[in-house]
Amino acid sequence: MHLTYFDSNSWLIEINHKRILLDPWLVGDLTFGGATWLFKGTKNQSHPIPQNIDLILISQGLEDHAHPPTLKALDHNIPVVASPNGAKVVKELGYTSVTSLDHGAEFKLDEKVKITAVPGSPIGPNLVENGYILQDLASGKTLYYEPHGYHSDKIKTQESIDVVITPLINLKLPLLGSVIKGQKTALELCESIKPQVIVSTAAGGDVSFEGLLISLIKAEGNVEEFNNLLKSKNLSTLAIDPKSGENIELSLT
Repeated sequence: MHLTYFDSNSWLIEINHKRILLDPWLVGDLTFGGATWLFKGTKNQSHPIPQNIDLILISQGLEDHAHPPTLKALDHNIPVVASPNGAKVVKELGYTSVTSLDHGAEFKLDEKVKITAVPGSPIGPNLVENGYILQDLASGKTLYYEPHGYHSDKIKTQESIDVVITPLINLKLPLLGSVIKGQKTALELCESIKPQVIVSTAAGGDVSFEGLLISLIKAEGNVEEFNNLLKSKNLSTLAIDPKSGENIELSLT
């Protein structure tokens, strides 16, 4: 299994000879509704759009997951699997093959990789977006992704999760509390499922941020602290802090 990090929540996952582009942000700036005064993310280094993509996987309909400039730039004939909210975005952009996955639903990619949608992050009072379990159907190895640190009971009862991609740093806003849950929920998850590797997402990469929201956000923790927490709990899980553009080869037992 190989992982390549493209900042924020953007990943290329290579599993059982399939290349899956997850929540891609590869071109342009990251804003919400064009309100650059509120929030703007700018990549400090660009990465070429990966070639030979077998699937685009979208966890949420928000722009930091379903990034319109990137989705416009990608080949619209690439199949897409998305949360119902994310599926609306890609359908409006003209993608030709879009599968919407409700919680508990499964999708098989060429009988190589099974993707299961699980409850993920709550967005407002009436919407819960997707997390995903990806399983290599040859080796049985599994990867779990949830980009905001909300882990359902379904995940905590899984018999085997080998790799986790989730935040390891808390991001808080005054009065609202955590918008990204990191160390506490990730540590509880590791205690429950004991993955071999946990990889930080959401708050990393080589990105410059500006805007009112950034001036209010408070970050807590880092990956080195999280590795120390794992050791204090006698857990063998390795926490990784990925670098922008870095290809990580995972040798799983």
